[in-house]
Amino acid sequence: MAEQTNTAHSKVGSCMLRNWAEERAVAALDTLETRSQIRKYGHRGILTTDWESKMESVTTLKATYVPPKSPGMRLRGIRGELLEKQIAEMIREKVHAELNPPIPETDFCSTTQKDFCVEGFVPFTPETTQVHDYKTDQAVTFWSDNCQRIQGVTGVQNPEAPFRKSALFSTPISERLDEIELPPDN
Repeated sequence: MAEQTNTAHSKVGSCMLRNWAEERAVAALDTLETRSQIRKYGHRGILTTDWESKMESVTTLKATYVPPKSPGMRLRGIRGELLEKQIAEMIREKVHAELNPPIPETDFCSTTQKDFCVEGFVPFTPETTQVHDYKTDQAVTFWSDNCQRIQGVTGVQNPEAPFRKSALFSTPISERLDEIELPPDN
């Protein structure tokens, strides 16, 4: 027991608890190398003591594997193989048609050609129902049609031109000469 203790102290690494069998097996190999050499190169001579030997390139599986051999006769019929090829070709064409749809023809027709140069189109100018003068007539808009409902607008004097300039909001009531009745005081 005393000899085992001396060999344990002379080793570079200390024995781990419950690992004494492995430590005794490699005790002779650890005495020649320092701790830094072991960390750098590992334990030399554990797998082999022949330093010139090379590593095997063939594994046990590759050495024992034998590829399966065909039975030497046809396992499927000719008709079944042809049917499988035909179905595979149909599926291949269908998938190709879905992934690569045909490019539609480009229509180089302009809007004018499509909508206004159609055969049978006869342009005509509608007859006027009233005489309009764009320089003097008031424009018809949403606001001119709904001028009675707008809040914050002074009284409309002329329904034909509700938005013309008006000074009624700043003219004193006593100076309004164009009104027949004075507005009631509220």
